[in-house]
Amino acid sequence: MSLARTRIALRLLAVAALAALTAGCFQPMYAERSDGTPGLREKLMGVEVPPVDKPNASREARIQVEVRNALAFKLYGNATGMPPTHRLVLRFSSSRSSLMVSTATGLPTSENVGIDAQFNLIEIASNRSVMTGTTFSRVSYDMPGSYQRFARARAFREAEDRAAQEIAENIQTRLASFFVAGT
Repeated sequence: MSLARTRIALRLLAVAALAALTAGCFQPMYAERSDGTPGLREKLMGVEVPPVDKPNASREARIQVEVRNALAFKLYGNATGMPPTHRLVLRFSSSRSSLMVSTATGLPTSENVGIDAQFNLIEIASNRSVMTGTTFSRVSYDMPGSYQRFARARAFREAEDRAAQEIAENIQTRLASFFVAGT
């Protein structure tokens, strides 16, 4: 065997040895624990997400309910019966901006929907804040012609729903990181 092939084989062997040494250090985030401590799924199921406090039938209330429902599904799935250990307090603001305007009609043809969220995780036993954070989502959507007002309204609502799902995903990821790594 040539000297170059020997060096390549030694490097591959060194990489394999390092990988074998670190293989025992990793465990899946959602794995069941064998030592009796609660796993990530049980910790997430212990997070209470209280109802929103916006006026009924307002656009902000609909967005907040959408975020709350998406987040509750991501945290609990269809499981119930777990006593809450933490409470997640959410605050939102939303925005809408035109991206492109038709020169012929002067009406927007593409818009952006934005949701900014602040969240605070409170430990129920001590009533102290253990984690705070912010997240945002910006979703664009195209609007059909000016005569299709129902299609425009539906496109706007679907963009809000997509932004709400993204916010819920971001918060769930941050909560998982907190419960696994404490950060």
